[in-house]
Amino acid sequence: MSIKMPNRTFTASPARREKVPLLIGLTGPSGGGKTFTALRLATGIQTVSGGEIFFIDTEARRALHYADKFKFQHVPLDAPFGSLDYLAAIQYCAQQGAGVVVIDSMSHEHEGPGGMVDLQDQILTKMAGDDFGKRQRMQMLAWAEPKAKRRALINGILQLNVNLIFCFRAKASSKPGKDDKGRSVVIPQGYVPIAGEEFVFEQTMNALLLPGAGGVPTWGSDEPGERKMIKLPEQFAALRDYNGPLTEKIGANLARWAAGGDSVPSAPRTEPEGRAEADHGDQHDDTLDDHPMRGKADDMILRLQRAEVFGDIIAIEAEFAGHKAATPDEIVAEVERAIETAKRRVRGEA
Repeated sequence: MSIKMPNRTFTASPARREKVPLLIGLTGPSGGGKTFTALRLATGIQTVSGGEIFFIDTEARRALHYADKFKFQHVPLDAPFGSLDYLAAIQYCAQQGAGVVVIDSMSHEHEGPGGMVDLQDQILTKMAGDDFGKRQRMQMLAWAEPKAKRRALINGILQLNVNLIFCFRAKASSKPGKDDKGRSVVIPQGYVPIAGEEFVFEQTMNALLLPGAGGVPTWGSDEPGERKMIKLPEQFAALRDYNGPLTEKIGANLARWAAGGDSVPSAPRTEPEGRAEADHGDQHDDTLDDHPMRGKADDMILRLQRAEVFGDIIAIEAEFAGHKAATPDEIVAEVERAIETAKRRVRGEA
């Protein structure tokens, strides 16, 4: 039997950077600041890419908690959370002229009602009912349709010329293994995303936000599961040495790279109001930039600048009170100055 080769022609040209959309993953359990961070990055990306911010919300309209702090179009997505339902919602946003689309949470596509795991179970039940033996035999076959739909979702996303920020829930995980003596042990994996690996691996960048992180990502981990999901490519490597939260300025820098610019520069920290005022006084101690409280303090100062009601300021003040004992005096002074400035502003005195 002879095999006929296709009649194809090919061309080659010097490789040049072209504009590409960003696919950013934010992964972590509750309390890491995924939603707020996603909106900060989206706001920065928008300043470069243009278009509006669209927010696909699967979390019972929780994105609306931030409607007074960020400007975005809200798109509720309720169950079923099938792969193609997500694709339809994302395509809708792109058709409306979105420059950035935030999806929170993408994890429902994996294990929510109508999601990939649920769909496989429904198909398996149709094939085998309650027959345990038959269910075991049909397991792999029942995955065919859910996996095909997820692949259609991924392929569809990759065809869109729109920046996307995915928020993934994460859970503490472990798996069986062997120790150095060959004994069976349970190996902790750390926090792993509730999502398919093939989906997470498509991200341009994937950041881990641990509980209480306040938007400050973890780029290095001793846990194998966390190491596997963290993705920080060479062009963004400067972020590894930055110990603050992911900000609007970082979002803008990421977007400039995606538009064909240079790598993301180092030291991308913005200068919050409290720090800027402090630097006009005594000489600033640069060693404090590496202090563990530096990033959290900057995040609090930025939140204080955004606060519009007195209750938010009091809540931040109470949060900071729990950290003061471990915070250098210079950073304490910056945050306290920002608290007083915010109070005066809200009272109409500034």
